[in-house]
Amino acid sequence: MFNGVLDELVNNLKTMPGIGLKTAQRLALHLISIEKTTAMKIADSITDSVNSYKHCAQCNILSETDPCNFCSDSSRNSQVICVVENTQDAYLIEKLHEFKGRYFVLNELLSPLDGIGPDEINFPKLYKLINSEEVVEIILALNPSAEGESTINYLASQFEDKPIKITRLSTGLPFGGDIEYTSSLTLSNALKRRYLVSD
Repeated sequence: MFNGVLDELVNNLKTMPGIGLKTAQRLALHLISIEKTTAMKIADSITDSVNSYKHCAQCNILSETDPCNFCSDSSRNSQVICVVENTQDAYLIEKLHEFKGRYFVLNELLSPLDGIGPDEINFPKLYKLINSEEVVEIILALNPSAEGESTINYLASQFEDKPIKITRLSTGLPFGGDIEYTSSLTLSNALKRRYLVSD
């Protein structure tokens, strides 16, 4: 059914997160069936975005400017650094309007089997940032996966000799969740991070 450039378009769309084969096929057919001017506007906006966005030299977040808006904002607390895996995670946290510090994007999580070590997660850049600022707290806002846990443990060990508070996001049972259907990792984290009922 799909061949030539259309098949190539489908395969390229499939590389996007959350896009499976059927969705990629539907999007590809939609793009070639709409007005050519509309389709080309979409293509141009993709090209412009890809060419305009780059990694901030300080925090590694994807931004149109360097330094990014977070790093150039003097009202933000540069003594608190929130470490995230990717740019999307930083924006999700920012939408909460709870965090007023600075961010640092790793872009990867440690995974030795996949050849992802400290250099690949931009640890040298993070270490330099921590040393150049009077950082009092590092928040490790990483997914509680095997790779996330390994990265959290590694980063915590690298800064344990410094007078810096190392914190992580709370993990455990979600409100309304059912213990019966909770993964063993989630349940284990909930048990480890239990707190007093009176708190």
